[in-house]
Amino acid sequence: MTASPGDPERTTGQATIAPTVLLTITRLAALAVPGVRRFAPVPGGVNRLVRRGRRQGIRLNVADGAVTIELHLVLAPDANVRQVCRHVQTEVARAIEETVGMPVARIDVHVEDIDDGASVG
Repeated sequence: MTASPGDPERTTGQATIAPTVLLTITRLAALAVPGVRRFAPVPGGVNRLVRRGRRQGIRLNVADGAVTIELHLVLAPDANVRQVCRHVQTEVARAIEETVGMPVARIDVHVEDIDDGASVG
């Protein structure tokens, strides 16, 4: 039996996902969580080889087909830190798994600051 065109069992090639797509999905999902104000830059000095997303507050790595993510966030002053971090982990993992079908191995959330609303200068 041969597969006909349009047959879901027919394999015709390979799809690749650019790292910038994963960064965008991660950024949008995290920022949609109530209590997240913005990303903080990833501190330097640790594993300088992984630079994707550093200025966006995201460190992302893909190994063995799974995604590992490190997020650096600034939260709202009234945010429950524990709840917001867990919600961010859940929403980012769901967004990546549903959108691109890649498993998420780990999501580490670092709260770098609480936004007090004061402006500088």
